[in-house]
Amino acid sequence: MAADMNSTPVAVPFRDKEQSVRRAGSNARKGSQASWWVRHSEPPSPGFHPHTAARVITGIVIAAVFLLPYVVMILGSLKSRAEILGIPPTYVPREWKWSNYVSMWSTPETPVASNLTSTLIISIASTLIVLAVAMPAAYYTARFRFPGRGAFLFAVLLTQMCPPALVVAGLFREFQNFGLMDTLYAMILVNSAFNLAFATWIMQSFFASVPKEIDEAAQIDGAGLWTVLFKVNLPLVWPGIVTAVIFTFVAAWNEFAASLVILSTDKLQPLSVALTKFIGQYETSWQYVFGVSVVAIVPVVVLFATVEKRLVGGLTAGSIK
Repeated sequence: MAADMNSTPVAVPFRDKEQSVRRAGSNARKGSQASWWVRHSEPPSPGFHPHTAARVITGIVIAAVFLLPYVVMILGSLKSRAEILGIPPTYVPREWKWSNYVSMWSTPETPVASNLTSTLIISIASTLIVLAVAMPAAYYTARFRFPGRGAFLFAVLLTQMCPPALVVAGLFREFQNFGLMDTLYAMILVNSAFNLAFATWIMQSFFASVPKEIDEAAQIDGAGLWTVLFKVNLPLVWPGIVTAVIFTFVAAWNEFAASLVILSTDKLQPLSVALTKFIGQYETSWQYVFGVSVVAIVPVVVLFATVEKRLVGGLTAGSIK
């Protein structure tokens, strides 16, 4: 009787049978889709990635958008003035005027060589002053807590919201009272003041990212504050220092408003102001405008190429933890 009971089939409700059939059909469809995917998706060959062509084309388009103005500027510097103003315009010079890069140094509009020298002096001196002042200030604000620290950092950041053109009139009166009008000292001080706040802020964030225990360990070994700053912290925050130096140098190199008001002697004016001398009311020497512009970007490009790796590290530092 037990055998009969075991051999008797158990009745399965119709609804359960329907669900099991649907489940089996769904699994079959998934299996067929998976097998189709396996059959039709072969592994990519070495060195090939999906959408590689689209990425390359997108990169070329973006690079062309950013590089095309520089290409036009370089080609324009090698044309004659008549060809630049000619209609229809030409993109490639019919006659390559390499002599433009020789004659632009002795044009009657402005002494380009003296302007380049003034720009280098102002930019380098301003950068060194900013670095010498901002680095200890950033280290102290990052390591020590003092009354008014938050207000100080907020004031540092607030100064960046004020355009330099708004304070040019006040700077003119101030330097006139101190007898510093039309001197490179005035422009060095102006550019240092304009960029000191940003350099302090960006370096403070880098110093704050260094564990304080490192300083304490160095002080236990007998190191003073200056030794801890220069020999312990400086190598760790070097990308931030380079980032501040680059931004300060470029800002001083491109400064225009204060230089136009404070410097009146042609030989003392930077390249940013000297460029405007080639643009007259009735005539513009575009070939010299393009040529001087090419010369003006060369030092900045060389500086970027020299410290590019450290600059990228400084810009991306703090993005991950």
